[in-house]
Amino acid sequence: MVIGFIGSGHIGATLARLSVNAGHSVVLSNSRGPETLSALVAGMGPHATAATSAEAAARGDIIVVSIPFGHYLDVPAEPTAGKVVIDVGNYYPKRDGAYAQLDDGTTTSSELVAAHLPDARVVKAFNVIHFQDLADEGLPADHPERRALPIAGDDADAKKTVTELIDSFGFDVVDTGPLAEGRRFQPGTPAYLTRLTAAQLREALS
Repeated sequence: MVIGFIGSGHIGATLARLSVNAGHSVVLSNSRGPETLSALVAGMGPHATAATSAEAAARGDIIVVSIPFGHYLDVPAEPTAGKVVIDVGNYYPKRDGAYAQLDDGTTTSSELVAAHLPDARVVKAFNVIHFQDLADEGLPADHPERRALPIAGDDADAKKTVTELIDSFGFDVVDTGPLAEGRRFQPGTPAYLTRLTAAQLREALS
């Protein structure tokens, strides 16, 4: 599988390394151009390449959006049509600027991403874990202390794909339901940046 990355900061680069280690190919991009990613790509080996954001979206079977939420309108919409898009972002008003519809709870950041990418199958995932923990804390499937990560999305097949990917990285998954339920694991909620097993995460989300 080819996974395209829109954004290659700490979390994006960590997910790309995990993807390569799991046997996938990755296409990384950022806002500064593919030439600025040469060292990062070289460190991942022959299954990693750099491209523009539009190229990464076009070439990826799955697209990971890992950019500050305030720039979500920069994600190229057309090449994401029909594809699973994993939104790993969080809304931080001090960084992203204030969005009234997020501040008053009318909608969620991932729902705004999905509205911008109307033909994509958006799943919210990986937003509750620090990148270093993501790199270090994966455990075998039968380990009693295996950490769980929540997901939300409106497409069952897309969530199945993301669940399998997360499992391959060494984490359990708790499906919280439709994309709107991503509000249950946004910053400031009990599930955010908390090490929890699947049972503990379900309790925190209840």
